[in-house]
Formats: sequence, C-alpha cells, structure tokens
Amino acid sequence: MTLHHTGSGGRQWLCGTRHTSCLIPARRQLPASSSSSAGPAVTGATLLLSRCLLKMVKENLVVPEEILSFCCNGLQGSTSPPRAWEPGKQEEVPQAMASPLPACNPTEVQMSQLVLPCHTNHRGELSIGQLLKWIDTAACLSAERHAGCPCVTASMDDIYFEHTISRSYINPPGQQDGKSGVCVGQVVNIKAKVNRAFNSSMEVGIQVRYEDLCSGKHYSICKAYATFVAQGPSGSKVKLKPLTPQTEEEKIEYSIAAERRRMRLVHKDTLKDLLTRSPRETELETRDGSVAVPAEKTRVESVELVLPPHANHQGNTFGGQIMAWMENVATIAASRLCHAHPTLRAIEMFHFRGPSQVGDRLVLKAIVNNAFKNSMEVGVCAEAYGQEMSVSRRHINSAFMTFEVLDQEGRPRTLPMVAPEPGDGERRYREASARKKIRLDRKYVVSCKQTEVPLSVPWDQSNKVYLSYNNVSALKTLVAKTNWALAREKEKVRMYTLEEDKFLSFRIEISVHIAASRAFFLLSDLQRRHEWDSHYASAEIVQQVDDDDMIYHVVSQTLSCENKPQDFVILASRRKPCSKGDPYVVAFRSVTLPTHPASADFTRGETLCSGFCIWPESEETSKVAYYNQATPGYLNYVTTNVAGLSSNFCATFEACEKFLLKNKDDLIVRL
Repeated sequence: MTLHHTGSGGRQWLCGTRHTSCLIPARRQLPASSSSSAGPAVTGATLLLSRCLLKMVKENLVVPEEILSFCCNGLQGSTSPPRAWEPGKQEEVPQAMASPLPACNPTEVQMSQLVLPCHTNHRGELSIGQLLKWIDTAACLSAERHAGCPCVTASMDDIYFEHTISRSYINPPGQQDGKSGVCVGQVVNIKAKVNRAFNSSMEVGIQVRYEDLCSGKHYSICKAYATFVAQGPSGSKVKLKPLTPQTEEEKIEYSIAAERRRMRLVHKDTLKDLLTRSPRETELETRDGSVAVPAEKTRVESVELVLPPHANHQGNTFGGQIMAWMENVATIAASRLCHAHPTLRAIEMFHFRGPSQVGDRLVLKAIVNNAFKNSMEVGVCAEAYGQEMSVSRRHINSAFMTFEVLDQEGRPRTLPMVAPEPGDGERRYREASARKKIRLDRKYVVSCKQTEVPLSVPWDQSNKVYLSYNNVSALKTLVAKTNWALAREKEKVRMYTLEEDKFLSFRIEISVHIAASRAFFLLSDLQRRHEWDSHYASAEIVQQVDDDDMIYHVVSQTLSCENKPQDFVILASRRKPCSKGDPYVVAFRSVTLPTHPASADFTRGETLCSGFCIWPESEETSKVAYYNQATPGYLNYVTTNVAGLSSNFCATFEACEKFLLKNKDDLIVRL
C-alpha cells in the first residue's frame, strides 16, 4: 500500500486502482482505554459519525482532516483545536506501541536468520560457509551505513568458533542421539557495528549468537572483526567521516581498534621473523601407529562461474560467497586426509587482494599443509580469470583453516601425519607449524579475558606482537572506564579510584605546561624514572624489541615483606596518536624472560596494568594521567594505608611535574 497526500490535507490509501478512504490513520488511533469512559451521548455520536464515514467511503470521497481530528480528539472530550500535522515531525507513539529498547549505535545492524534445510551440511549443522555469507552481509551493511557509499571487504580477522550449531545444544548434557538436522528451525542472531573509521577504511565488529527456540537459551558462536574500504564512483577511495563512540563499550572498542589495525599490518612480518629463527630442515613428526599420508592426496581444485546471484549490489563477487566457496574446498581437502567429516574450528585472517566480477571464473585450490596430533591446517587459494582461454590469473584471496575430527563423544581424534611435497610443500609445512605457534599465543594473550591472563606472560618472538597488543589494549580499556570516583584533589593533582571485580585501580592526573610530544618522550624512558619517582632505584634496557617496545629490568627501593628490594621485568609499549583526539600512550606490564630469572637477592614483583596517557590541551599544555591497576596482593596494603597512599601518589606526581618542566626543552631525538 502507498500513502497518497491530497491537497486539502486529507490522505488516501492507494490499493490497486481503487481509491479507498482510510477511516482513521494508524497514527491517530483511539486508545482502547477511552471507550470505557465514554457515556451514552458519546456512544450515540460515535454511531452517527461511523455511519457518515461509511457513506463517504462507499461514495469514494476523501475524508477531510478536520473530521478525522474530531474523531480522534473530540470523542475523548478534548476541547483543544485540531492539531495540524507537520511534515517530518515524529508523533508520540502510544505506550503499547513504544519500543522499550534504548537508542542504539546508528551503524548497528542486527540480522536474525532462521536456519533452513538449505543452510545445513550433511550432519544437519549450519554450514560455516553460509554463516560466513551472513556475517559478511551484516558487516557490509553496517559499513555502508557509516560511509554512505558502497563498501568492499578488505579483510576478515581470525575467527574462532566457540560452538557449532549442532545437536549439542538440543540434547541434555551427556546425551547424544546421533541424529542430524535437529538445528533446522533454530535462529542465528548477528549484530554488526562500526568500531572505528580511519582514513578510507573502517573496522566492523561482529558478534554471532545462537538462539535455541526450544529452551530459549542463547549461546555465543564467534566474534569477528572485518575491515571495509569505502569506494567512490570509479573505484576511488573515499575519505570517511570520524566516528564518535557513546557508550563505555563503544569507547573501549574504538580505542583498541587502532591497536588491532597495527597488529594486522605487522602479522606477515611476525611470521617471517619466526621462520628465520626456526631450523630450515623439515622434521616430520613421529606418531605411534600412524603412516604419513602424502599431502598431494589431499589436494583439491574446483572452478566456479560467478553468476549474478553471486554478486553484491555493486556488481563485484560477494565476499561472503568467496569465503563460502573456500570453506567448501578446504573441508574436502581435510576429509581426504582423515576419511571422516571434519569440523572447522578456526579461520586465519582472510585478506582480499582484488575484486572479481560477474562472468569471472574462480579457481579454488586447497591442500593440507600440516597435520598435528588433534588438528590440521588447510591452505586455500582463490584465483580469478575472465575468459576460458585466458592464461593470466588474478590472486583474489588466501586463507588458512584449522579443522578437527570429533569422535562419538565429541572429543578430538588423533589424525594421521602428512608427508609434504618437496619444495613449496616443505615451506608450507614449516609455515603451518609457525602459524600454529602464533595462533595459540594470539588466542592465549589476545582472546582471553583480562582476569584470565597471568600477571607475567613469557615473552618470545612468536607472541611479541600480541603481548604488546595486550599491554596497550589493557591500559586503553582501563582509560575508557566511566565509573571513576574522585578520591582526593590537592591543588592541581586529582586522584580517582575504580573498584571493579577483584581489582582496585587508581588514576592520577595533572595539567602541565609542556607539549604532549615532549611529555611522551620523557615519560616513556624508564631509565630516567628514578629522577622523579622515589620508588625506582634503577632501570636498564635488557631487550630492544622494536622502536615502540622495550623490555626493562627495574629495581625498586621499596622493600618487600622479606626485607629485600623488589625487582621487575617490564614490557614498555608506547604509541603515538592514531588520529586527532587520541592520547599518547605509554603502557607497562610484567613479562618473564629466560635471561632474567628471579634472583635470591630480590623479591620478584609484578605489575598487571599501568601506564601514562597524555592528551594535548594546547600546543604548550598537556593533561598527563597515570593509571595503575592494583593486583590482589596489593589490596591489603591499600586498605590499611589509604590516606598515606594518596599523599604518596600526590607527592610523586608533583615531583613528576617538576621533572617535566625542568626537562621540557630537551631535544627529542628518538621521536
């Protein structure tokens, strides 16, 4: 139905070719509660008006606005004049029709999909390929809401599938019926929203949950981050408007998005660095009672013709469709190794190198790169060409997928070994081992919750990027918290506290007459910390990780309960602002190094999360804030020494201000 506005202010519904007048528009419906209070006179008037309106409808006449207003207002005893309708003005919704949900992020897209038989695999579970299509669709719609123009998928970060949509949700714990197809009729809920917009790209966060309609329970399937690029009329990049986060959760995601972007850019370098440090010789794993399967036997090659249903609204091949095709050939390759039906557990980053269009032929290749005890890695490649006789092929995408094979009780089975092909096969074999090491470290450091990360994480080449990420993101998460309480204010120094779970955090801030870049340079050098912090005796660099990350061995003047000085091994990570409004960040956390074990001369201390954030207030003035998240062992001291602790903090920060002012004219050599 289409609403037609008449010149006289009345309205008509156009239904086919016949014009039928609407008695009372939906926006002026009479509340049900008013009829109960109407007297006999009102009832008679209602009957009379109804007959008049019915006659006008039969004669195909337009109902004047005044009569409609009288029907809605006059019958309720209103003596106010009819209210004129203003275009574009939203009218109040009756209480029964009002939505109880609060206003959400304007870029947020929610998608609910009913799982049908056509969406499932041979086991009756939702196909991961179909799920990837839905994820990419929701993420693209969210990106285009913010950009206001077409967007294309640039990459999809690692996806770890916490659960599969299978019978494990339907049956009681411990009961398996071996049936398939029980998930048909259930619901997948996907929520996507833009976390942060950079210059021409943006990060979209996606949450996927499963809803069991029988029990009403909800389960998390996975969480993903996708990068989209906005495109102009001729494929040119479009400069995006900045995104302003509103809620605490959005501020955290906005702040950490810059760190995730940095981690994506150095991912390849991390793999290359790890491979150069590993032995060149390919050593095959020995497994009792297992015969190595030649990797060549798992090779799969398939071609797909891109048709209009496979293309998005811009004419390019739908990114989710390409990912689904890649998952299909990867599953076949994994099945050829284990002669069973594998389960996809993780997908390493998808990176789209170029587009393909309707009419292209997509060649999809897959092979098992390496098989570990309970999992295997399958490498997948997608290439495109335009004509049947075309020789040159365009590399569209590459990905690595991790599969498991589950037994009847849902436990991973032991897999046969893989014998790699000479040359490239051996290279892929070594790279798969390195990626497994990186993947486990990344999942351990990045994916787990803050409270689940040990105070001191072992540092090595495979996890250095992710420890740095965790270090900075933990501080940024603490900064984005909104429920800080002012505990003390002394002159220019303000001290705040935050009680959350089993942690007590402190924030001390002050405005200093110094440029933010200079304060950042001075405070990021722990070797000069003893000049203003009386708790520091010395700090020496034990490892220069890169330009932004260093590991220090710090000796404190504070004595422990064992009457020994404390020492720390601290990773210091510093970051310049990613865009206007971002602070300079210097983050600290404890790590362990084999070269610096705990010594009998010291009591080894640990710091979970601490550091500085420096915001420029003007060209010569900065707001310097120091954050410290106290560990559980520190809380007893805090409880009995609150007054002395706050005085100590304020005195130390005043000394910090004097240090900054005294050295603000130092040359910044390293920045």
